[in-house]
Amino acid sequence: MSAFARNFSDLKKSEFYKEPELRVTEGQRSGQPSTSTSESKPHSSSGNNVLVNPRQRGNPLLKSIRNVPWEYEESLVPDYVMGQTTCALFLSLRYHILNPDYIHERLKTLGKLYELRVLLVQIDAPDPHHALKYLTRVCLLANLTLMLAWNAEEAGRIIETYKIFENKPPDMIMEKKDDDPYQKLISALTSVRSINKTDANTLLSTMGSMERILKASKDELALCPGLGPQKAVRLHKVLHMPFICEKSPKATTSKSSIHSDAAEPTIKENAKD
Repeated sequence: MSAFARNFSDLKKSEFYKEPELRVTEGQRSGQPSTSTSESKPHSSSGNNVLVNPRQRGNPLLKSIRNVPWEYEESLVPDYVMGQTTCALFLSLRYHILNPDYIHERLKTLGKLYELRVLLVQIDAPDPHHALKYLTRVCLLANLTLMLAWNAEEAGRIIETYKIFENKPPDMIMEKKDDDPYQKLISALTSVRSINKTDANTLLSTMGSMERILKASKDELALCPGLGPQKAVRLHKVLHMPFICEKSPKATTSKSSIHSDAAEPTIKENAKD
């Protein structure tokens, strides 16, 4: 017997040695292999914290998450977890061009975890259209929401915005309808091409009412500050466009020809008589 084995045997007999306890899972008792919790259940964000995968350590994006706290979480599958059902994978477009298989490996690991899955792509490469077209196709097939950021600060704001609105009702981001008559006039005028809110406010303040705008000529509209002749011509044309389209000449010609053909036998019969 070696010296190590003899000393270890003596150690096991001493009061300082304790037999390790074996943990038996329910699956092992029933003869079934046990599954890891991290593989079967997604990590949920604890409280108000954004969970961050340690592989994102050193990403400048983290410096831009200032409005919500964040913490590293070991064994996290996605890169970021912004809620119980929301996660994000971060992808640098430059890195994707060099390693196009990276995103596929990450998606295989992610599987079908989480309901809202965001692919956050930072545009840091020239001529990104071809790569973005490919990533859009990937998102459609893998049930991902594609979000684009042009720098690390913008990417960080996207992550924290998802976290801030985690428990907000849907009407927080829905468009609010304004019942103010003045705002309705502004909305109607800005529906005309190239007429913005500033032009609409100038028209109403200069003309005084929508009635005067409708009755104004092209030259009068062009005199409004900042409007110009091109916008005036376009606005005048839209305001004086008929609501009901007139019948086309072809339809009128065809109808007249039908009436003439129907009347021709009567004329011939009268001539015979």
